[in-house]
Amino acid sequence: MIVTIDFNSDEAFYIQLCNQIIFGIANAEFRDGDNLPSVRDLADDIGINMHTVNKAYTILRQQGYVKLDRRKGAVIAVSVDKFKTMEELALEMRVLLAKAACKNISCDEVHEIVDQIFSDFSSDPKEKGKP
Repeated sequence: MIVTIDFNSDEAFYIQLCNQIIFGIANAEFRDGDNLPSVRDLADDIGINMHTVNKAYTILRQQGYVKLDRRKGAVIAVSVDKFKTMEELALEMRVLLAKAACKNISCDEVHEIVDQIFSDFSSDPKEKGKP
């Protein structure tokens, strides 16, 4: 598993780690049932504190991306509660769309951005990068 932390970023390390794992799931680099490295191993590999990795894994568990098993450690286990996920997405998007509106970004421009980003997460390699 390749994770890089930007030590110069204002974004907290645990958030960077969470986001990279979520991107990995979306890009099919990680699949349901895959084991993530142990907290200690990942912390040593990327040079951050074990508690930071543990916090990221805990948040990912709370958000339904991983399950924590005493014997297997952290395992990718994407829960499929679509309704809850859509509600959470709507709340997060509300702020992003308000920011876009403040900067005079049109609905069509937002749709182009969303289509491009979504195509990056396509499971079909031929579809990646297509608008």
